[in-house]
Amino acid sequence: MKLPRQFFRPLAIGAPTPYRELPVRLERMIHFVPPQNEKMRSKVPDLINQVDVVLGNLEDAIPADAKEAARAGFIKMAQENEFGSTGLWTRVNCLNSPWVLDDITEIVANVGDKLDVMMLPKVEGPWDIHYLDQLLAQLEARHNVKKPILIHAILETAEGVNNVEAIASASPRMHGMSLGPADLAASRGMKTTRVGGGHPDYKVLSDPDAGGAPRQIAQQDPWHYTIARMVDACQANGIKAFYGPFGDFSDAEACEAQFRNAFLLGCAGAWSLHPSQIAIAKNVFSPDKDEVAFAKRILEAMPDGTGAVLLDGKMQDDATWKQAKVIVDLAKIVASKDSDYAALYGL
Repeated sequence: MKLPRQFFRPLAIGAPTPYRELPVRLERMIHFVPPQNEKMRSKVPDLINQVDVVLGNLEDAIPADAKEAARAGFIKMAQENEFGSTGLWTRVNCLNSPWVLDDITEIVANVGDKLDVMMLPKVEGPWDIHYLDQLLAQLEARHNVKKPILIHAILETAEGVNNVEAIASASPRMHGMSLGPADLAASRGMKTTRVGGGHPDYKVLSDPDAGGAPRQIAQQDPWHYTIARMVDACQANGIKAFYGPFGDFSDAEACEAQFRNAFLLGCAGAWSLHPSQIAIAKNVFSPDKDEVAFAKRILEAMPDGTGAVLLDGKMQDDATWKQAKVIVDLAKIVASKDSDYAALYGL
């Protein structure tokens, strides 16, 4: 751990100074693109106007014999497009793979100034972040990159969850974390082949009815604890938490339920792996217009955030003022990018 006075100093001579606060950006959905696929790359100009983040994926779901093509495709994709307010991210291969060093060095060398965030999979502890932090600084200095490239960790091993607080505070480059439920399930020895979402066998059961009526069953969310722990670690360190992939593209209702659980617990967004999930994430991670309207009323009734007032028979005080401010602040960020939501919110 660096001493406090050294924490925000560049790790290489000539590297850009780290951010003291994260840039304010809307990141409701992180949309994954397989960049080795020329047909998918051709859709990126349209995607830029539809999503908040375009991510070139180099890791899982990319076959071993297509890794180099994916890397080259991402560089080409980054060079040929202007992303404006839409984020440009990449997910590199994991640190114990034979491809990751070339992923990092070639991407920074060729498109370092365009890249906003580098997503690092299977982060086990702060040492993984420290390694990438130092390497990025050296490469930024070598290639005269003007802004610091942020790091986003994927929480997908039991050891990573065990070290989540240390990971969140490992570097001023930390942008946030995403839950990786499939790899985490395997690491924990969970008995499921689902990628995110609930499980019909993970449930609670009502007490037996004296008359013999069927007992009520409610399916539970096995990711609740981990998401909440990740959110706490991220928020305590001023970075963002995200839900990761939902693998069943045919079940939009379950996808929306999982995204909404994550949103209510404090996540800023989720991954979209299929075009159908873009609209789901956009809807879920944009606050409801009625919630925004009521939150605005709370702020208007308590301009300085102190005291207590009664609105619609409900007591509002400094705690609910803070809750209302979270909703209105998010609504303002959404409205700044999306004119339809700006009209909906009256902002």
